[in-house]
Amino acid sequence: MPKKEIVNIGSAAPNPNLSPATRFGNLVFVSGQTGRHPVTGEVGKDIREQTRNILERIKVILTAAGTSLDNVLTATTYLTNRENLAGYNEEYGKYFPTNKPARTTVTVASLNAPELLIEITVTACIPS
Repeated sequence: MPKKEIVNIGSAAPNPNLSPATRFGNLVFVSGQTGRHPVTGEVGKDIREQTRNILERIKVILTAAGTSLDNVLTATTYLTNRENLAGYNEEYGKYFPTNKPARTTVTVASLNAPELLIEITVTACIPS
């Protein structure tokens, strides 16, 4: 029987309250990622930059877990402003041009800090 494993990475400004991801068998559950740059930890200036930062962070986490964006099964996105949906969709489409994962996008009142515009969590598989 598989057991839960913590996926550790060397990222900027890690959150001490969560793991970047957990792996269980061939599934990887990535914690919600915000628009901070994956190396510097700086928050992106707009929805496009924050979306790119998040997806780059997710790429790093998935690589550490032994998989990639190609194997993302689901994505859940939280936007703080519905008017940012178009910009988010354009950037998201660059990372998932085909074979898109199942996705849910919701608008929320706020995230952990007022400068954060978006948060994304994904579940991916590790191919056999």
